[in-house]
Formats: sequence, structure tokens, C-alpha cells
Amino acid sequence: MDKLVECVPNFSEGRRPEVYGAIAAAVSARSSEGVRLIDTAPDSDHNRVVITFVGPPEAAAAAAFDACEVATRLIDLGQHQGDHPRIGATDVVPFIPLRGLTMAECVTLARDLGRRISAELAIPVYLYEEAALRPERRSLPDIRRGQYEGLKVEVGRDPGRAPDFAPAGPLRLHPTAGATVVGARWPLIAFNVNLTTPDLAVAREIARAVRESSGGLPCVRAIGVFLAGTSQAQVSMNLTNHRVTPIHRAFEAVRQEAEKRGAGVSGSEIIGLVPAEAMAEAAAHFLKVEGFGPRQLLESHL
Repeated sequence: MDKLVECVPNFSEGRRPEVYGAIAAAVSARSSEGVRLIDTAPDSDHNRVVITFVGPPEAAAAAAFDACEVATRLIDLGQHQGDHPRIGATDVVPFIPLRGLTMAECVTLARDLGRRISAELAIPVYLYEEAALRPERRSLPDIRRGQYEGLKVEVGRDPGRAPDFAPAGPLRLHPTAGATVVGARWPLIAFNVNLTTPDLAVAREIARAVRESSGGLPCVRAIGVFLAGTSQAQVSMNLTNHRVTPIHRAFEAVRQEAEKRGAGVSGSEIIGLVPAEAMAEAAAHFLKVEGFGPRQLLESHL
């Protein structure tokens, strides 16, 4: 069986199609090596794009580097504004095992790519999740603490903020591309719930109530953001294991917390791709389908 890995890099540009289009094109250029670009999801409010592609491990890693190189040339973090936390032009590059590939192999892939980005593009690199070299760096939010602006000040002063791979010379961020986080993880669902209120404080209160780090739902990370394009607040979540906390449970938790504060839910969105199993679970829950299982999905038999 051929080995297949998924890569879902996030870039700090969601408003200029010519920029995120060029980044996606760098990935597509590796199609002859088996890399397949399967989704490009820009978000103007977050000013961020999530690109998803799959391919053989070595070719996928090469495509990720190419995309990072383009982002380094075209994105200036000093001019960037957006609602989503970030520390780099290429903010995060995760590898996810899909077929015939172990997590250990994904860890090696991530560490090799991080080393190459640092050496060839002069960008400090942090390793996270399964690829982390330090236990306090498994969590992406911990690495992003203070965002680009805070890390820019602290990286040369605080030994705890030193990158795992640093370019030669004085310890500092890349002048325009900042820093990059590379890692290996299991599938993650980026799930956002839009509220019927523009009150950012309400969204932040709800995010605090539902996220794991504050005593909320396990395997849920959440922040509150304001969407200028629609003048509404949003609870932006990452579900790191949908089998532990499925989509419908996260949605219901946000809805209930919103109701406590006199608000409601106007809709939700999924950024990037999602396992069919996760959506089937949500549909079965809201339709109250009894005894539903993955084998009832037609696509699972094709």
C-alpha cells in the first residue's frame, strides 16, 4: 500500500487572492509527484487561508516547503491584521497520517521540514503536538502566546521562547515572515459558530466556558472573535478529537452558553475538510437516528 499523508498549512493571508493563489499554485506544481491540492479556504475576517493537500510523504513535505517559500516572499507580518492568532506568514504546518503511515513517520517528516525551513529560509521554527521536543510546546496556543508582536520582543530575551530550530546569527524572528510552527497530529476539525450578537465580550465568555483549558469540553480549543464583514461575534473552535467531543456536542454547548447570555446562534462553518464520520455523527444526532453507524454511509462501501 502506498503511503499517503495529509498536510494542512495555515498562512496569514485571506484577503488577497493573488497571494494565497500563488501559495496554492506552489503546492499544485508538485502534482506530477503525486501531490493533490484538495481545498483552499480563505477567510477575510481572520485574514488567513487554510490549504489542504495530500500526497506521498517526501513530495508532500517538498510541496509544504515550496508553499512556505512563496509565503515568505509575499507576506509581511508587520503589515498583517486579522482576528486569528498568528506568529508567522506560514503560521502552522501540520502533517496528519492518512494511509500506510505511522505517527512516528509524520513526526520525522515534521522535524525534517522544520529544520529545512530554518536553514534555507532563515525562519525560526517551533515544533508542536506529536513532533514537540519539549512537553510545554505540545499545545499550539502556548507557542502562539503573545502572537507575532509579543514573540518578536521575547524571542531574544526569554530562553523559554527560543525556537527549536534557529537560523544562524542573532536570535530573532524573520523580518517579514516571523516564525513558523511545524508538527504532526491526528485529524482536527476547525469549527466556528456565529452568534446573533456583535458583542465580542459575549463570544469570549462562551469560548472560555467551552474550551478544555478553562474546564470545558475535552479536546476543544476556543477563542472569541469579531467578524467585521458581518458585524457579528463568533466562537472559533478547533476540535482536536471528534470522537471525544463531536461537532454536535460543541455546537450545542455554544448554543446553550449563548442562550444564558441572551444571544443565539445564527449559523456555523467548517474551515477546510472534515471526516465524513464526523458529519454523519452530527446528522444522526440532530435527526435522532437510532443505531446509526459508519457502515450506513454509502461512500464507505465504494
